[in-house]
Amino acid sequence: MRIVLRFAIISLAAAVVGFGAAAAPARAQSAGGVPPDASAQAAQTVAQVDVFDVLRRLFKDSPADPSAAEPLDERRLQFTIMPGIGYNPSAGFVIGASGNISKYFGDPATTRLSTAVVGASYSSKQQASLTARFAVSGADNRWRLDGDNRFQWTSQNTYGLGTNTTPADLVDTKFTFVRIYDVALYELTKHVYAGAGFHYSLHTNVRPYNDGDPAWEDSAYVSYTEANGFDLKGQASAGVSVNLMVDTRDNPINASRGWAANVSYRPFFKNVLGGDSSWQETYVDVRSFFSLSKDRRQRLAVWAYGDLGGGGTAPYFDLPYLGTGSSGRSGRGYTEGRYRGQQLVYGEVEYRATLTRNGLLGAVAFLNTTTVSDEQTGEKLFDGFATGGGIGFRLSFSKRSRTNMCFDYAWGRHGARGLYIALQEAF
Repeated sequence: MRIVLRFAIISLAAAVVGFGAAAAPARAQSAGGVPPDASAQAAQTVAQVDVFDVLRRLFKDSPADPSAAEPLDERRLQFTIMPGIGYNPSAGFVIGASGNISKYFGDPATTRLSTAVVGASYSSKQQASLTARFAVSGADNRWRLDGDNRFQWTSQNTYGLGTNTTPADLVDTKFTFVRIYDVALYELTKHVYAGAGFHYSLHTNVRPYNDGDPAWEDSAYVSYTEANGFDLKGQASAGVSVNLMVDTRDNPINASRGWAANVSYRPFFKNVLGGDSSWQETYVDVRSFFSLSKDRRQRLAVWAYGDLGGGGTAPYFDLPYLGTGSSGRSGRGYTEGRYRGQQLVYGEVEYRATLTRNGLLGAVAFLNTTTVSDEQTGEKLFDGFATGGGIGFRLSFSKRSRTNMCFDYAWGRHGARGLYIALQEAF
Protein backbone atom coordinates (compact mmCIF):
# COMPACT_ATOMS: atom_id res chain seq x y z
CA MET A 1 0.00 0.00 0.00
CA ARG A 2 2.90 2.38 0.78
CA ILE A 3 4.36 1.76 -2.69
CA VAL A 4 1.01 2.47 -4.36
CA LEU A 5 0.52 5.61 -2.25
CA ARG A 6 4.02 6.89 -3.02
CA PHE A 7 3.47 6.22 -6.73
CA ALA A 8 0.15 8.09 -6.67
CA ILE A 9 1.62 11.11 -4.84
CA ILE A 10 4.54 11.43 -7.26
CA SER A 11 2.27 11.04 -10.28
CA LEU A 12 -0.20 13.65 -8.98
CA ALA A 13 2.61 16.02 -8.12
CA ALA A 14 4.03 15.80 -11.62
CA ALA A 15 0.66 16.68 -13.08
CA VAL A 16 0.11 19.60 -10.67
CA VAL A 17 3.48 21.27 -11.17
CA GLY A 18 3.07 21.02 -14.93
CA PHE A 19 6.34 19.47 -16.04
CA GLY A 20 6.79 19.62 -19.77
CA ALA A 21 4.48 22.56 -20.23
CA ALA A 22 7.43 24.87 -20.81
CA ALA A 23 11.10 23.74 -20.85
CA ALA A 24 13.59 23.53 -23.60
CA PRO A 25 13.42 20.58 -25.95
CA ALA A 26 15.43 17.63 -24.69
CA ARG A 27 18.23 16.33 -26.86
CA ALA A 28 17.35 13.00 -28.46
CA GLN A 29 19.92 10.46 -27.25
CA SER A 30 20.75 7.25 -28.97
CA ALA A 31 22.01 5.68 -25.73
CA GLY A 32 23.30 2.80 -27.74
CA GLY A 33 25.62 4.00 -30.43
CA VAL A 34 22.72 4.03 -32.92
CA PRO A 35 21.93 7.61 -34.03
CA PRO A 36 18.27 8.61 -33.60
CA ASP A 37 16.40 9.19 -36.82
CA ALA A 38 15.02 12.54 -37.91
CA SER A 39 11.40 11.68 -37.09
CA ALA A 40 12.30 10.88 -33.49
CA GLN A 41 14.26 14.13 -33.11
CA ALA A 42 11.41 16.14 -34.58
CA ALA A 43 8.84 14.43 -32.34
CA GLN A 44 10.75 15.03 -29.11
CA THR A 45 9.72 18.62 -28.39
CA VAL A 46 9.01 18.28 -24.67
CA ALA A 47 11.68 18.04 -21.98
CA GLN A 48 11.81 14.57 -20.50
CA VAL A 49 11.21 14.10 -16.78
CA ASP A 50 12.05 11.39 -14.25
CA VAL A 51 11.18 10.82 -10.61
CA PHE A 52 14.17 12.84 -9.40
CA ASP A 53 12.99 15.88 -11.35
CA VAL A 54 9.65 15.56 -9.59
CA LEU A 55 11.30 15.33 -6.17
CA ARG A 56 13.54 18.31 -6.90
CA ARG A 57 10.52 20.39 -7.90
CA LEU A 58 8.59 19.28 -4.82
CA PHE A 59 11.47 20.26 -2.54
CA LYS A 60 12.23 23.46 -4.50
CA ASP A 61 15.68 22.11 -5.39
CA SER A 62 15.84 23.49 -8.93
CA PRO A 63 16.95 26.79 -10.48
CA ALA A 64 14.26 29.40 -11.00
CA ASP A 65 15.39 29.81 -14.58
CA PRO A 66 15.64 26.42 -16.36
CA SER A 67 18.18 27.90 -18.78
CA ALA A 68 20.51 28.54 -15.82
CA ALA A 69 20.93 24.84 -15.14
CA GLU A 70 24.34 23.36 -15.95
CA PRO A 71 24.45 21.51 -19.27
CA LEU A 72 24.49 17.76 -18.91
CA ASP A 73 27.91 16.13 -19.30
CA GLU A 74 26.82 12.99 -21.13
CA ARG A 75 30.11 11.18 -20.41
CA ARG A 76 29.95 11.74 -16.65
CA LEU A 77 29.32 8.72 -14.45
CA GLN A 78 25.67 8.68 -13.35
CA PHE A 79 24.67 6.85 -10.19
CA THR A 80 21.20 6.64 -8.72
CA ILE A 81 20.11 4.54 -5.76
CA MET A 82 16.59 3.56 -4.77
CA PRO A 83 16.02 2.30 -1.24
CA GLY A 84 12.59 0.84 -0.88
CA ILE A 85 10.42 -2.21 -1.04
CA GLY A 86 9.25 -4.51 -3.79
CA TYR A 87 7.23 -7.64 -4.27
CA ASN A 88 7.13 -10.75 -6.43
CA PRO A 89 5.49 -14.13 -5.89
CA SER A 90 8.82 -15.98 -5.53
CA ALA A 91 10.30 -13.80 -2.80
CA GLY A 92 7.29 -12.11 -1.19
CA PHE A 93 7.84 -8.58 0.12
CA VAL A 94 11.39 -7.40 -0.43
CA ILE A 95 13.28 -4.61 1.32
CA GLY A 96 16.67 -3.38 0.24
CA ALA A 97 18.31 -1.03 -2.20
CA SER A 98 18.98 -1.03 -5.93
CA GLY A 99 21.58 1.14 -7.58
CA ASN A 100 21.67 2.00 -11.28
CA ILE A 101 25.06 3.03 -12.71
CA SER A 102 25.46 4.34 -16.25
CA LYS A 103 28.31 5.86 -18.24
CA TYR A 104 29.54 6.38 -21.79
CA PHE A 105 33.11 5.10 -22.27
CA GLY A 106 33.34 6.86 -25.61
CA ASP A 107 31.59 9.38 -27.83
CA PRO A 108 27.84 9.07 -27.05
CA ALA A 109 27.08 9.38 -30.76
CA THR A 110 28.98 6.17 -31.53
CA THR A 111 29.13 4.33 -28.20
CA ARG A 112 26.42 2.35 -26.44
CA LEU A 113 25.56 3.44 -22.91
CA SER A 114 27.16 1.15 -20.32
CA THR A 115 24.92 0.20 -17.42
CA ALA A 116 25.00 -1.81 -14.23
CA VAL A 117 22.38 -2.65 -11.63
CA VAL A 118 23.65 -3.59 -8.19
CA GLY A 119 21.29 -4.63 -5.43
CA ALA A 120 21.04 -5.99 -1.92
CA SER A 121 17.77 -7.21 -0.47
CA TYR A 122 16.00 -9.30 2.15
CA SER A 123 12.53 -10.75 1.71
CA SER A 124 9.60 -11.85 3.84
CA LYS A 125 10.43 -15.44 2.80
CA GLN A 126 13.83 -15.09 4.49
CA GLN A 127 15.70 -14.71 1.21
CA ALA A 128 18.85 -12.57 1.23
CA SER A 129 20.41 -11.53 -2.06
CA LEU A 130 23.40 -9.66 -3.47
CA THR A 131 23.32 -9.16 -7.25
CA ALA A 132 25.38 -7.37 -9.88
CA ARG A 133 24.28 -7.34 -13.52
CA PHE A 134 26.10 -5.24 -16.08
CA ALA A 135 26.51 -4.52 -19.79
CA VAL A 136 29.63 -2.45 -20.48
CA SER A 137 30.66 -1.18 -23.93
CA GLY A 138 34.02 0.33 -24.84
CA ALA A 139 34.65 3.31 -27.10
CA ASP A 140 32.87 3.00 -30.45
CA ASN A 141 31.44 -0.34 -29.23
CA ARG A 142 34.64 -2.18 -30.13
CA TRP A 143 34.30 -4.46 -27.10
CA ARG A 144 31.71 -5.26 -24.46
CA LEU A 145 31.41 -7.12 -21.16
CA ASP A 146 28.15 -8.70 -20.01
CA GLY A 147 27.68 -10.14 -16.54
CA ASP A 148 25.07 -11.77 -14.34
CA ASN A 149 26.44 -12.40 -10.84
CA ARG A 150 24.45 -13.44 -7.78
CA PHE A 151 25.05 -14.55 -4.20
CA GLN A 152 21.83 -15.62 -2.50
CA TRP A 153 20.53 -17.38 0.58
CA THR A 154 17.23 -18.25 -0.98
CA SER A 155 14.43 -20.72 -1.60
CA GLN A 156 12.41 -21.90 -4.58
CA ASN A 157 9.16 -23.77 -5.04
CA THR A 158 9.85 -26.98 -6.98
CA TYR A 159 7.13 -28.81 -8.89
CA GLY A 160 8.90 -31.36 -11.06
CA LEU A 161 9.63 -31.47 -14.78
CA GLY A 162 7.34 -30.77 -17.73
CA THR A 163 4.21 -28.65 -18.15
CA ASN A 164 1.78 -31.14 -16.58
CA THR A 165 2.76 -30.44 -12.96
CA THR A 166 0.10 -28.97 -10.67
CA PRO A 167 0.15 -26.80 -7.53
CA ALA A 168 -0.28 -30.00 -5.50
CA ASP A 169 3.27 -31.03 -6.53
CA LEU A 170 4.83 -28.03 -4.76
CA VAL A 171 7.71 -28.60 -2.36
CA ASP A 172 9.50 -25.50 -1.09
CA THR A 173 13.28 -25.95 -1.11
CA LYS A 174 15.95 -23.84 0.61
CA PHE A 175 19.56 -23.45 -0.58
CA THR A 176 22.54 -21.15 -0.96
CA PHE A 177 23.09 -20.06 -4.56
CA VAL A 178 26.20 -18.64 -6.22
CA ARG A 179 26.11 -17.69 -9.91
CA ILE A 180 28.98 -16.16 -11.92
CA TYR A 181 28.10 -15.76 -15.59
CA ASP A 182 30.46 -13.31 -17.35
CA VAL A 183 31.12 -12.92 -21.08
CA ALA A 184 33.68 -10.79 -22.99
CA LEU A 185 32.91 -9.90 -26.61
CA TYR A 186 34.77 -8.14 -29.43
CA GLU A 187 33.18 -6.41 -32.40
CA LEU A 188 33.87 -8.28 -35.66
CA THR A 189 31.94 -5.82 -37.80
CA LYS A 190 29.29 -3.22 -37.06
CA HIS A 191 26.79 -4.58 -34.49
CA VAL A 192 28.26 -8.13 -34.68
CA TYR A 193 30.26 -9.52 -31.75
CA ALA A 194 32.02 -12.77 -30.87
CA GLY A 195 33.62 -13.82 -27.63
CA ALA A 196 33.99 -16.26 -24.77
CA GLY A 197 32.65 -16.55 -21.26
CA PHE A 198 32.98 -18.23 -17.89
CA HIS A 199 29.96 -19.85 -16.24
CA TYR A 200 29.79 -21.14 -12.69
CA SER A 201 26.73 -22.20 -10.72
CA LEU A 202 26.65 -23.58 -7.17
CA HIS A 203 23.64 -24.77 -5.17
CA THR A 204 24.63 -25.90 -1.70
CA ASN A 205 23.03 -26.59 1.70
CA VAL A 206 19.92 -27.79 -0.13
CA ARG A 207 17.13 -28.75 2.28
CA PRO A 208 13.36 -28.52 2.75
CA TYR A 209 12.10 -25.05 3.60
CA ASN A 210 10.20 -26.55 6.52
CA ASP A 211 12.21 -29.05 8.54
CA GLY A 212 10.59 -32.47 8.52
CA ASP A 213 8.40 -31.74 5.49
CA PRO A 214 6.84 -35.17 4.74
CA ALA A 215 6.75 -34.38 1.01
CA TRP A 216 10.52 -33.87 0.81
CA GLU A 217 11.53 -37.51 0.32
CA ASP A 218 9.23 -37.82 -2.69
CA SER A 219 9.98 -34.38 -4.11
CA ALA A 220 11.10 -33.89 -7.70
CA TYR A 221 14.49 -32.63 -6.52
CA VAL A 222 15.22 -35.71 -4.40
CA SER A 223 13.96 -38.16 -7.02
CA TYR A 224 15.97 -36.58 -9.85
CA THR A 225 19.12 -36.15 -7.76
CA GLU A 226 19.15 -39.74 -6.48
CA ALA A 227 18.33 -41.19 -9.91
CA ASN A 228 21.35 -39.42 -11.45
CA GLY A 229 23.82 -40.01 -8.62
CA PHE A 230 24.19 -36.41 -7.41
CA ASP A 231 24.74 -35.31 -3.82
CA LEU A 232 21.46 -34.29 -2.17
CA LYS A 233 23.19 -31.56 -0.18
CA GLY A 234 24.25 -29.65 -3.26
CA GLN A 235 25.76 -29.61 -6.74
CA ALA A 236 27.93 -27.36 -8.88
CA SER A 237 28.47 -26.73 -12.58
CA ALA A 238 31.52 -25.03 -14.10
CA GLY A 239 32.18 -24.37 -17.75
CA VAL A 240 32.97 -21.94 -20.54
CA SER A 241 31.09 -20.58 -23.50
CA VAL A 242 31.52 -19.51 -27.11
CA ASN A 243 29.23 -16.61 -28.02
CA LEU A 244 27.98 -14.80 -31.10
CA MET A 245 25.87 -11.66 -30.76
CA VAL A 246 24.15 -9.15 -33.03
CA ASP A 247 22.82 -5.98 -31.38
CA THR A 248 21.26 -2.99 -33.19
CA ARG A 249 19.11 -1.69 -30.33
CA ASP A 250 19.08 2.06 -29.74
CA ASN A 251 19.19 1.51 -25.98
CA PRO A 252 20.25 -1.63 -24.04
CA ILE A 253 17.91 -0.91 -21.12
CA ASN A 254 14.69 0.21 -22.77
CA ALA A 255 14.89 -0.07 -26.55
CA SER A 256 12.41 1.61 -28.88
CA ARG A 257 13.82 0.12 -32.07
CA GLY A 258 16.34 -2.43 -33.28
CA TRP A 259 16.91 -6.05 -32.36
CA ALA A 260 19.38 -8.26 -30.52
CA ALA A 261 20.26 -11.93 -30.96
CA ASN A 262 22.65 -13.99 -28.88
CA VAL A 263 23.76 -17.59 -29.39
CA SER A 264 25.81 -19.21 -26.63
CA TYR A 265 27.23 -22.74 -26.59
CA ARG A 266 28.24 -23.78 -23.06
CA PRO A 267 30.07 -27.02 -22.23
CA PHE A 268 30.34 -27.82 -18.50
CA PHE A 269 33.01 -30.13 -17.12
CA LYS A 270 33.06 -32.67 -14.32
CA ASN A 271 35.67 -32.15 -11.58
CA VAL A 272 36.48 -28.61 -12.76
CA LEU A 273 36.01 -26.19 -9.84
CA GLY A 274 33.89 -28.85 -8.15
CA GLY A 275 31.64 -29.51 -11.15
CA ASP A 276 29.52 -32.62 -10.57
CA SER A 277 28.91 -33.65 -14.18
CA SER A 278 29.81 -33.03 -17.80
CA TRP A 279 26.95 -31.67 -19.88
CA GLN A 280 26.23 -29.13 -22.58
CA GLU A 281 23.82 -26.27 -23.03
CA THR A 282 22.87 -24.17 -26.04
CA TYR A 283 21.20 -20.86 -25.28
CA VAL A 284 19.56 -18.77 -28.02
CA ASP A 285 18.00 -15.38 -27.20
CA VAL A 286 16.29 -13.05 -29.72
CA ARG A 287 14.65 -9.69 -28.93
CA SER A 288 13.08 -7.23 -31.36
CA PHE A 289 11.64 -3.76 -30.82
CA PHE A 290 9.29 -1.78 -33.05
CA SER A 291 7.94 1.77 -32.87
CA LEU A 292 4.22 1.96 -33.59
CA SER A 293 4.11 5.76 -33.75
CA LYS A 294 6.46 8.43 -35.11
CA ASP A 295 7.14 9.86 -31.67
CA ARG A 296 7.85 6.32 -30.33
CA ARG A 297 5.37 6.71 -27.50
CA GLN A 298 3.80 3.42 -28.62
CA ARG A 299 6.10 0.45 -29.07
CA LEU A 300 6.03 -3.32 -29.42
CA ALA A 301 8.66 -5.59 -27.88
CA VAL A 302 9.05 -9.27 -28.76
CA TRP A 303 11.25 -11.78 -26.90
CA ALA A 304 11.97 -15.43 -27.58
CA TYR A 305 14.62 -17.70 -26.16
CA GLY A 306 15.50 -21.36 -26.10
CA ASP A 307 17.52 -23.02 -23.34
CA LEU A 308 18.43 -26.46 -24.65
CA GLY A 309 20.32 -28.90 -22.49
CA GLY A 310 21.92 -32.07 -23.82
CA GLY A 311 25.09 -34.12 -24.11
CA GLY A 312 25.02 -35.17 -20.47
CA THR A 313 23.01 -34.79 -17.28
CA ALA A 314 22.72 -31.40 -15.61
CA PRO A 315 22.16 -30.99 -11.85
CA TYR A 316 18.51 -30.40 -11.02
CA PHE A 317 18.73 -26.65 -10.34
CA ASP A 318 20.80 -26.09 -13.49
CA LEU A 319 18.10 -27.54 -15.72
CA PRO A 320 16.36 -24.84 -17.81
CA TYR A 321 13.53 -23.28 -15.83
CA LEU A 322 11.08 -20.40 -16.04
CA GLY A 323 12.39 -17.21 -14.44
CA THR A 324 15.88 -17.24 -15.95
CA GLY A 325 17.25 -14.75 -18.46
CA SER A 326 19.49 -11.77 -17.82
CA SER A 327 16.77 -10.00 -15.83
CA GLY A 328 15.46 -13.13 -14.12
CA ARG A 329 11.92 -12.03 -14.99
CA SER A 330 10.68 -14.31 -17.73
CA GLY A 331 7.26 -15.84 -17.13
CA ARG A 332 5.51 -13.06 -15.22
CA GLY A 333 2.40 -14.68 -13.82
CA TYR A 334 4.35 -17.60 -12.32
CA THR A 335 6.89 -18.08 -9.56
CA GLU A 336 10.54 -18.64 -10.45
CA GLY A 337 11.13 -22.31 -11.30
CA ARG A 338 7.43 -23.07 -11.76
CA TYR A 339 8.19 -24.95 -15.01
CA ARG A 340 11.43 -26.85 -15.56
CA GLY A 341 12.75 -29.45 -17.97
CA GLN A 342 15.73 -30.69 -19.96
CA GLN A 343 14.80 -28.18 -22.68
CA LEU A 344 12.78 -24.97 -22.59
CA VAL A 345 11.42 -22.55 -25.21
CA TYR A 346 9.87 -19.22 -24.21
CA GLY A 347 8.10 -16.41 -26.05
CA GLU A 348 6.70 -13.05 -24.98
CA VAL A 349 5.18 -9.98 -26.62
CA GLU A 350 4.70 -6.69 -24.78
CA TYR A 351 2.92 -3.49 -25.83
CA ARG A 352 4.53 -0.41 -24.28
CA ALA A 353 2.99 3.07 -24.21
CA THR A 354 4.25 6.36 -22.83
CA LEU A 355 1.22 8.03 -21.24
CA THR A 356 2.65 11.53 -20.71
CA ARG A 357 4.57 13.56 -23.28
CA ASN A 358 7.29 14.27 -20.72
CA GLY A 359 7.97 10.53 -20.41
CA LEU A 360 7.24 10.31 -16.69
CA LEU A 361 4.40 7.78 -16.82
CA GLY A 362 3.85 4.73 -19.00
CA ALA A 363 1.87 1.50 -19.23
CA VAL A 364 2.37 -1.99 -20.64
CA ALA A 365 0.36 -5.09 -21.51
CA PHE A 366 2.07 -8.43 -22.09
CA LEU A 367 1.47 -12.07 -22.99
CA ASN A 368 3.95 -14.95 -22.58
CA THR A 369 4.07 -18.70 -23.02
CA THR A 370 6.47 -21.49 -22.07
CA THR A 371 7.02 -25.06 -23.17
CA VAL A 372 9.41 -27.55 -21.54
CA SER A 373 10.38 -31.17 -22.05
CA ASP A 374 10.56 -34.08 -19.60
CA GLU A 375 12.60 -37.10 -20.67
CA GLN A 376 11.19 -39.29 -17.89
CA THR A 377 7.57 -38.97 -19.03
CA GLY A 378 8.37 -38.55 -22.71
CA GLU A 379 6.93 -35.04 -22.89
CA LYS A 380 8.54 -33.10 -25.73
CA LEU A 381 8.78 -29.43 -26.49
CA PHE A 382 5.48 -27.97 -27.75
CA ASP A 383 3.45 -30.89 -26.33
CA GLY A 384 2.15 -28.50 -23.68
CA PHE A 385 2.21 -24.77 -22.92
CA ALA A 386 2.04 -22.61 -19.81
CA THR A 387 0.69 -19.19 -20.77
CA GLY A 388 0.58 -16.02 -18.70
CA GLY A 389 -0.14 -12.35 -19.17
CA GLY A 390 -0.77 -9.10 -17.43
CA ILE A 391 -0.68 -5.31 -17.33
CA GLY A 392 1.59 -2.78 -15.69
CA PHE A 393 2.54 0.84 -15.12
CA ARG A 394 5.88 2.59 -15.55
CA LEU A 395 7.49 5.49 -13.69
CA SER A 396 10.62 7.03 -15.23
CA PHE A 397 13.50 6.46 -12.81
CA SER A 398 16.33 7.80 -14.98
CA LYS A 399 15.56 9.78 -18.12
CA ARG A 400 19.21 9.62 -19.14
CA SER A 401 19.42 5.84 -19.32
CA ARG A 402 15.64 5.41 -19.91
CA THR A 403 15.39 3.20 -16.82
CA ASN A 404 11.86 2.67 -15.47
CA MET A 405 10.40 1.57 -12.17
CA CYS A 406 8.04 -1.26 -13.13
CA PHE A 407 4.77 -2.21 -11.44
CA ASP A 408 3.18 -5.29 -13.04
CA TYR A 409 0.31 -7.61 -12.19
CA ALA A 410 0.13 -10.92 -14.05
CA TRP A 411 -1.97 -14.08 -14.24
CA GLY A 412 -1.17 -17.67 -15.21
CA ARG A 413 -2.77 -21.11 -15.31
CA HIS A 414 -4.00 -23.05 -12.24
CA GLY A 415 -4.90 -19.77 -10.52
CA ALA A 416 -1.33 -18.42 -10.56
CA ARG A 417 -1.07 -14.66 -10.17
CA GLY A 418 1.27 -12.12 -8.71
CA LEU A 419 2.44 -8.53 -8.30
CA TYR A 420 5.91 -7.63 -9.59
CA ILE A 421 7.81 -4.46 -8.62
CA ALA A 422 11.26 -4.03 -10.12
CA LEU A 423 13.81 -1.66 -11.61
CA GLN A 424 14.26 -1.94 -15.43
CA GLU A 425 12.12 -3.68 -18.01
CA ALA A 426 11.80 -7.46 -18.07
CA PHE A 427 13.60 -7.44 -21.45
